[in-house]
Amino acid sequence: MLPFPASLRHSGPFWMVLASILFACMGVFVKLGATHFRTAELVFYRCFVGFLVVGLVVMWQGGTLRTPVLGKHLSRGIAGTIALMLYFYAIASLPLATAVTLNYTSPLFLALLTTVWLREGVSKRLLLAMLVGFGGVVLLLQPTLSRDQWFAGLMGLASGFGAAIAYMNVRMLGEAGEPESRTVFYFSLIATLMAAVWMIPGGLSPITWGNVWLLAGMGACATGAQLAMTRAYRKGHSLVVASLAYTTVLCASLFGMVLWNDPHPWTAWLAMGLIAFSGMYAAQRKG
Repeated sequence: MLPFPASLRHSGPFWMVLASILFACMGVFVKLGATHFRTAELVFYRCFVGFLVVGLVVMWQGGTLRTPVLGKHLSRGIAGTIALMLYFYAIASLPLATAVTLNYTSPLFLALLTTVWLREGVSKRLLLAMLVGFGGVVLLLQPTLSRDQWFAGLMGLASGFGAAIAYMNVRMLGEAGEPESRTVFYFSLIATLMAAVWMIPGGLSPITWGNVWLLAGMGACATGAQLAMTRAYRKGHSLVVASLAYTTVLCASLFGMVLWNDPHPWTAWLAMGLIAFSGMYAAQRKG
């Protein structure tokens, strides 16, 4: 048990803030690791650690990994893996806060997808929030990215769209009665296999004492963040927890300024604020 007071251990917001900090730390390790490893390798090592840890935890708790909805896990895993690959590519190529913010457009895309795909109703306020959010995306990309960063910016935005598809599948898995641990396990398994297929033809970068700590840190932060996020949603109010997820953007901004001297003009802060606000509102309306 982590050495935190009992009042915090039973607090959903605490676990979400902890998850957000760990996700931002994962981004730091990804950005540092990009100078040593290709994107496919980073995705592989990140997911392989989660596959081992979650699999061992499920078996240690006496659970089962057998599932009656393997097809849903497969579609969730494929969408999530593609989104993760695009996200890691964006982190390696863009200021950390910009890449994280573009990925966190997923609640906006999720609101759009549930409206179009699942034919759920959309209110005028939700439509306004979505327009504000995508306006924030345009504002974030236009003044902060140079011409050679536009492709990476679009890939970061595409990662948010892919994450929205993955989250919609997670919602369907929850409605089918699948436990969170099994959902995380199958995602990690599918992502590990997909990344391995992409990674092997290009060869493996050497793992040395000088870079192994980057892989270990990335895997530990990612796995810890997933477990903390799962506990947050179980312990706290889902809307409050979803809103606190945007703490990752703030943490990533601070890490980027301290470690890489990333520039953040007022337009970038305004854009990130618009995206965070609209994302929280979209999560509230569609959560």
